[in-house]
Amino acid sequence: MYNRILLITPNWITSYKTMFGKIGSVILLVDDMERSYDFYSKMLGLKTKVKSRDWIEFFNSGTTLALHPKKRKSSKESPNSSSDILVGFMVSDLDTLVEELKAKNIKFFKEPKQEPFGKHTIIVDPDDHLISIAEITSSGTDEGFDLIGFIGRE
Repeated sequence: MYNRILLITPNWITSYKTMFGKIGSVILLVDDMERSYDFYSKMLGLKTKVKSRDWIEFFNSGTTLALHPKKRKSSKESPNSSSDILVGFMVSDLDTLVEELKAKNIKFFKEPKQEPFGKHTIIVDPDDHLISIAEITSSGTDEGFDLIGFIGRE
């Protein structure tokens, strides 16, 4: 399960364990599996890899996006508690995608905006997860930008 790398020096031998090779999944805890499945599969057009009652995965290779039902410890918990996750997608034509999303009445957290790296927008899924969508046109920049969109949010 672990990859071992031996570091050999004249005075000592040490082993280094690597537990994390790459991100396998981004997992979103959702209130309603079917509603979220419909959003990601039908509205955003993501291809389904696995679908069961308690687990849905999108994409067949590389990192997957997974949905799992939220388990509440008590009824006192807010049904719309804030999320600490932001899922990011890169696209080749943000303008066309934005038109399609607006036609489907997708909620925008940050309207499309030109940033130093390219065009960027943020939409909101049915469980208030933020989804960043960017059309990257620059390989890098010294300028800062506001990924979440709090500065100058329209």
